[in-house]
Amino acid sequence: MNTPNKLTLMRVIMIVPFVFCMLSDLVPHRFLWAFLLFVTASLTDMLDGYLARKNNLVTDFGILMDPLADKLLVTSALICFVGQGMIPAVVAIIILSREFLVTSIRLVAAPKGRVIPADKWGKSKTICQMIWISTLLLIQWALSQGIQGDWMVLLNQLLMSLTTVLTVFSGGNYLIKNIDLLKG
Repeated sequence: MNTPNKLTLMRVIMIVPFVFCMLSDLVPHRFLWAFLLFVTASLTDMLDGYLARKNNLVTDFGILMDPLADKLLVTSALICFVGQGMIPAVVAIIILSREFLVTSIRLVAAPKGRVIPADKWGKSKTICQMIWISTLLLIQWALSQGIQGDWMVLLNQLLMSLTTVLTVFSGGNYLIKNIDLLKG
């Protein structure tokens, strides 16, 4: 197993302690630990893709597991956020629906020999998601430490809204660009 694939696998494994930190009151500074785990996992996503392309180490495992690892990480965070009342369920539903849509389009394309790579809108959506989730984790840690401010609520609302809009736009973009796959 090459280094990019090990990083992808590490990202999947990191979901377990991330969720534990998110859900357990037994972990001191749990949101800070969750933040550190999430940021580290997010950085491995950038690093594994860079190393795979730079060193010509693209594998079938990486092609399958890299986007799946991303989806598992983000989905885990969103479910934890909804479960703890940090975000509205509708936001998580929109984001998860987009992921199912794009994955379904890719599944339809694969047997036809067509690969649908991430485009600039999908990459922008992913970056925005990572920034928003990381920021929300830091906000939750600050709140748990008694630090409060209207700016934190405003910042979360702004990033959540931007993420949701980019999610809808990028999902629509994938659908429009690949609508021919769904005809017939």
